[in-house]
Amino acid sequence: MSTATDKRKAPAGERVADWADGRLGIYSLAKANMRKIFPDHWSFMLGEVALYSFIIIILTGVYLTLFFHPSMNEVEYHGSYVPMQGVLMSEAYASTLEISFDVRGGLLIRQIHHWAALIFLAAMMVHMMRVFFTGAFRKPREINWLFGFLLFVLGMFTGFTGYSLPDDLLSGTGVRFMQGAILSVPVVGTYLSMFLFGGEFPGGDIVARFYSIHILLLPGIMLGLLVAHLILVFYHKHTQFAGPGRTNNNVVGMPLLPIYMAKAGGFFFLVFGVISVISAIATINPIWALGPYRPDQVSTGAQPDWYMGFSEGLIRVMPGWEINLWGHTLVLGVFIPLVIFPLVLATIAVYPFIESWVTGDKREHHILDRPRNAPTRTAFGVAWLTWYFVLLIGGGNDLWATHFHLSINSITWFVRIFFFVGPILAFIITKRICMGLQRRDKDKVLHGRESGIIKRLPHGEFVEVHEPLTQEALHTLTAHQQYTPHEIGPTVDENGVERKVPRTERLRARLSKAYYGKDNQVAKPTVEEYKEITSGHGHH
Repeated sequence: MSTATDKRKAPAGERVADWADGRLGIYSLAKANMRKIFPDHWSFMLGEVALYSFIIIILTGVYLTLFFHPSMNEVEYHGSYVPMQGVLMSEAYASTLEISFDVRGGLLIRQIHHWAALIFLAAMMVHMMRVFFTGAFRKPREINWLFGFLLFVLGMFTGFTGYSLPDDLLSGTGVRFMQGAILSVPVVGTYLSMFLFGGEFPGGDIVARFYSIHILLLPGIMLGLLVAHLILVFYHKHTQFAGPGRTNNNVVGMPLLPIYMAKAGGFFFLVFGVISVISAIATINPIWALGPYRPDQVSTGAQPDWYMGFSEGLIRVMPGWEINLWGHTLVLGVFIPLVIFPLVLATIAVYPFIESWVTGDKREHHILDRPRNAPTRTAFGVAWLTWYFVLLIGGGNDLWATHFHLSINSITWFVRIFFFVGPILAFIITKRICMGLQRRDKDKVLHGRESGIIKRLPHGEFVEVHEPLTQEALHTLTAHQQYTPHEIGPTVDENGVERKVPRTERLRARLSKAYYGKDNQVAKPTVEEYKEITSGHGHH
């Protein structure tokens, strides 16, 4: 008697996976990475909002490119929007009207694209602030901080080129503003303007050039930076907040598959849905209400998107200073803000390296700081945000004046004064708050949590009973690192010869003292203090 062996084929999906594994090694790659652990904290979702918004921007942008004509050739409009019929306009403006009124779903896609861009940059900024305030930029993540910073800056300029494409009166006013800033550059400003616009403003090439930059150059660079950013997040492992069992050598959380991917997939559709709802009910950039751009007109209440308000505020509140040198006029009222803006951005970019030099800390850090435990860093961050929002008011001084019935000159002078005073006040107040929170944490560790129960002692004194903290809470409040300020050391050696101290070392010592001196951190409670309090000498 003979038996026949059953040789059934594997499912098609498995055969494809086997074929790919034989050439790409996907099984071993998946085994090594798909079970990678990610910590769970609500603040980590800020980066995901930025990532998903970027994906939405790419998807909607591809759709819009199918119908947009990046040309400044003049045509007469005969589309379905009746108030504009017979009006001369560029092909770019006419095609944007066609997308808005004649392409099925075109207006909704335009709205989603624009709102997603605003949310992308807002999420990027908040995400970077989370990284900054918690010290997540420290070694080994300095390069990833630079990648994220470049993504934010490139996103700003991608947004600027994007809302300039329709060639409407509002975007044309913004481009004119940019051209004025370029002309303020000494010696080469005129040449740069002529090169960019292909002749005298507005030229005939700016929309086509912005189009290539907007859909190809900047998104390509951003996509590369985004991939590199995610690879480094994967390689360095995710940071985590202090807690029991969490060290610099492990990660406590959930695996990438299936839990994290399921949550991430659901969150993507949630972000997409929220942006779609906002886009469906809140109109943004209604170009049909503004009309096509004309160099002899300026739209009333012209404002850039929020992320460009910082640079516009610098120029609006700057005094109109001019100097004449060798027959040439140097417009300092525009050129000085044009210099300040990139300097501020550069300072933000290199801050991780500055702090590393000040502390002299070369260790790897995978545990995050609580902002209160790094008061000087936190105060710097709040001071910068205060400076930003003050200049944002300056960038919209005309709207503040009309909406709140204020004098535009009063608003301008308010911004000029608080440009200097505001960040200083914010720095001092934030630092005092952080020090107060540190003292409160120390008191909670030593005395426990207030229970609200009042007890009368035998000799008549009334005291509040404190409940001891859990071990988890004690760990969280005492796990932070405390630095000692850098000291210059003896300036005279054992032979009595005076040692020359470099200026950089003196500067580092001063900065280190300002960061980690006596007035910048409260000493953590010692074991002896805790035992003395809990041994019965205190009231619990």
